[in-house]
Amino acid sequence: MAESAEASRKTTARIVWDTADKYLRNIVDEEDYGDYILPFTVLRRLECMLADSKEDVIKYVDSLAGMPQHLIDIAVKDRFGLGFYNVSPLDLATIASVDDNVDKSLKSYIDGFSHNIADIWVSFDFNRRAKVLADANRLHAVVKHFSTLDLSPTSLSNTGMGDVFEDVMYRAFNKKGKAAGNFYTPRDAIRLMVDVLVGGDDDMIAADHAARSVYDPTAGSGGMLLIAQEALKRTNEKVDVTLYGQELMASAFALGKADLLVQGGRPDAIKHGNTLLEDLYEGQTFDYVLSNPPFGMDWEVEEKSVREQAKKLGSRFSHGLPSISDGQMLFLAHCASKLSPAGKNGQGGRAAVVSNAAPLFNGDKGPTAIREWLLEEDLIDAIVALPPGMFYGTGIPTYVWILDTNKDPEREGKIQLIDGSDQWTLLRRPMGEKRREMSPADRDPVLEAYKAFEQADPEISRVLTPDDFRFRDVPVYKQAHFAARFSDDVVEGLRERKDFTEDHTAVLESLDGTNWNDLPKAFPKAAKAAGLKAPLGLVDAVMKAMAVPDDSAPPAIDRKGNAVTSSGWKMTERVPLSEDLDEHMAREVVPFSPDVQWDESKAKHGNEIPFTRIFYTPRAPRPLDEIDAEVQSLMGELADMFKLVSDQ
Repeated sequence: MAESAEASRKTTARIVWDTADKYLRNIVDEEDYGDYILPFTVLRRLECMLADSKEDVIKYVDSLAGMPQHLIDIAVKDRFGLGFYNVSPLDLATIASVDDNVDKSLKSYIDGFSHNIADIWVSFDFNRRAKVLADANRLHAVVKHFSTLDLSPTSLSNTGMGDVFEDVMYRAFNKKGKAAGNFYTPRDAIRLMVDVLVGGDDDMIAADHAARSVYDPTAGSGGMLLIAQEALKRTNEKVDVTLYGQELMASAFALGKADLLVQGGRPDAIKHGNTLLEDLYEGQTFDYVLSNPPFGMDWEVEEKSVREQAKKLGSRFSHGLPSISDGQMLFLAHCASKLSPAGKNGQGGRAAVVSNAAPLFNGDKGPTAIREWLLEEDLIDAIVALPPGMFYGTGIPTYVWILDTNKDPEREGKIQLIDGSDQWTLLRRPMGEKRREMSPADRDPVLEAYKAFEQADPEISRVLTPDDFRFRDVPVYKQAHFAARFSDDVVEGLRERKDFTEDHTAVLESLDGTNWNDLPKAFPKAAKAAGLKAPLGLVDAVMKAMAVPDDSAPPAIDRKGNAVTSSGWKMTERVPLSEDLDEHMAREVVPFSPDVQWDESKAKHGNEIPFTRIFYTPRAPRPLDEIDAEVQSLMGELADMFKLVSDQ
C-alpha cells in the first residue's frame, strides 16, 4: 500500500511537470518553468483543500457583510477551522469551461482569496505570468490541465503533497542550477542538522503534552521548518509543533509560505521581511533555530540600522560587528539571541546554523568578539564539517554550528568538532555546484560521533575546551650577536654628527675587536683618555656603526642592559590559552632554534577555531622508487599506444 502511495505521488509530480513540455516550451525559458508550474500547483492544492466547504463559506461570509475583515477571518476560522478561504464563485474548472477572458477570470478568482494569503500571489508575480501565457494563447490550456489534477487531501495527504511540491521544486531548481542556492537548502544537509538538534532531545519530545517551536530567520522555501516538524512528529506524533519563519526574497517567501500551506500549515507561519533590519519576532525565543544564511553577503544597505541596534547593550548585534562585505556572523549572533534560555529539567534552545569557513577564524575585531561571546557563554555545543560540493550555489567547504543554551552536564565547558567532510555519496547528476549528497548511511557516522561525544573515534571527532580556541600571539626573536669592527665606513657614517670629531677616529680604531657589549664603557673611557667627550647619543651611534654580525660573539645587549634582537629574524608563535607558554615553546620552538627568546607581555590575544589544522594528519610521501616505477610503467603504456597508432 505504501509503495502504491509513493508511486501515486511520483506520478502526480510527473503529471504536474508535464505542463512544462506541453504548454511552456518555446513560451518561456526552460530555467523559468518552475516559476509557472509551482504557483499553479499551489493554486490547485488550495482549491482542492477548500472545495468541500467553499459554498458554505461564501454564504457565511456574505452574511457577515460590513464586519471588519479581520473579524470575518476569525469567524471563518472558528466555524470552519480554515486558516484561509476563497469567496469567488469561480474555480479552475469553471474558468476552463469557456475560453473567453480566461486571464480576467483567473485574476478575479485569485482576488477572491482571503487577504492573509494574498501576498503569495503577489510574490509569485502570478498575474504577470498569467498574462505571458494568455498572450501566447496557452493560459486556457494550462488552467484546464491543472483543473483535472486531483490534489485533494483525501487523495494526497499533507505529507504526500509535500513530496509532490518537493519534487516539483527539485526539478525546477535543477533547471536553475546555481541560482537555486539563493533560497533552497539541500534536504540531505537539513536532515543532518535536524537529526543532530532533535537527537539530543528525544526524551523530552516523547513526553505527554510536549510542545516545540521551530524558527528560521532565513526561511527560503521553508524546507528547514518542514523537515524539523517531520522529525519531531516521527518521535512523537502528538507533539505540538509551531513553525515560525522570516524571508526577504519575494519568490522564496512565496515558495515557503505556499509549501507550508499545501501541507496544512498556518498562513502566517512565514513572514516577509529583512531579518537584519527588523526582527519580526522580536521578544520571542524558540526551542529550535535553523538557518542557512547567505555566505559573503554585503550588508551595507542594513549598516545604519544594524549599527544603531548594536548600541543597545545585550542586544543581538551588541557583541561585535563583522566587516561590511560578509554578514553571515550577524545571522549567527541573531540565531544565538533567539534561543530559549536555559530552564528546569534540561530545557533550553538549540540551533543549527550553516556557514562557510570564515566565521571560524576571521581575525577581524568584530568576528573575534562574536566568537568570544559564544565561547564565554558556553553556547557552542558542536561544529560539524560538511562535505564540499553539498550546496547548489557553492562548492566551498561548509560547516554547521550547533548552539545550545542548556548543554547536558557532560558537555558543559566543552566543544565537539566533528569532521564529516569524507561522509558523502557522489550524485548521479550534479545540480549546479551540488555534486555530492549525504545519504542516511553517510549521516550515521556523524550522528554516532555526536552521541558518543568523548568516546567517539578521534579520526572523526575531537572534544576541546574554549581555552583551546583562545590564543596568545607571542613575539619570538633571536638575540643578535655582534663584534665591534672599525672601518672607513664607520667613520664616514659618524661624520654627519655634530658631536663627532676627527680625533675620535683614532679612539674608534683602538677599539677594533673589542667585545661589542663592552663598548658603552670602553668608548667613553678611551675618549676621556684622549681628552675627548663621549655623550650618550654618540655612544649609541658608535655601537650601531661598529656592530658587525658575528655568531661567535656573545649575545648582544645594549647600553641599558636590554637584549638586542636580530633584525633579520623575528616570528610570532600562536599558543593556545590552555597550554603553558614555556612548555609550549620548549616543545614546539626551542628544539628548532635553541637561542630564541620571547616576550609574553607583548602577546596579542584572540581566538579562532582552526578546524582543518586540528584534524590534519601528516602523511609520509610515497617512496621515490615507487613513483619511478609507476612513471616507467605509464611511459611503457604510452609507447605501446603510439606504436599501435603508427602501425595503423
